[in-house]
Amino acid sequence: MSHLSYLGLLAGCLLGTAPLEFLLHTRVYARWRRLLIALLPGLVLGIGWDLYAIHRHQWSFDRRYLLGVSLAGLPLEEALFFLVIPLCAVLTLEAVRRRRPGWTIGDEGDSERASQARQRRGAQRARSRAEGIEGDSERASQARQRRGAQRARSRAEGIDEAGDETSPSAAEQ
Repeated sequence: MSHLSYLGLLAGCLLGTAPLEFLLHTRVYARWRRLLIALLPGLVLGIGWDLYAIHRHQWSFDRRYLLGVSLAGLPLEEALFFLVIPLCAVLTLEAVRRRRPGWTIGDEGDSERASQARQRRGAQRARSRAEGIEGDSERASQARQRRGAQRARSRAEGIDEAGDETSPSAAEQ
């Protein structure tokens, strides 16, 4: 029965975290693309590293605790490890986020700030229209004037917008 030890540990981890998906509605499996993006780098790097270490005889596995099935020399249980353990970590993280909505881990801030910025810009446009400015800010107008002046200087110097020299104007010929 010891040949099922490694697999049993992985199954225990899954059984311990799987209910989080259903009890707390973490939607980890529903957002499968996001989950795949989270799991794939660790899976590829972990399996690659293990295969390298096994090939160099720096790493080995005790066959007593394995099923005996291997993929390219890597025990099946070890390959599953790089899938199961990160999956359990993602389920746990999402469960904590679900129970503590105010707890941020860094990926919420960008979208919240972007959303708040969009709301501020929308409110500013509405105020501008109400004041008869028609949504055009003074800074945008000044920036357009600066760009126009720069283009005029470039043309006068014989350089087009791409930085290439232009042919002399008719007045210069």
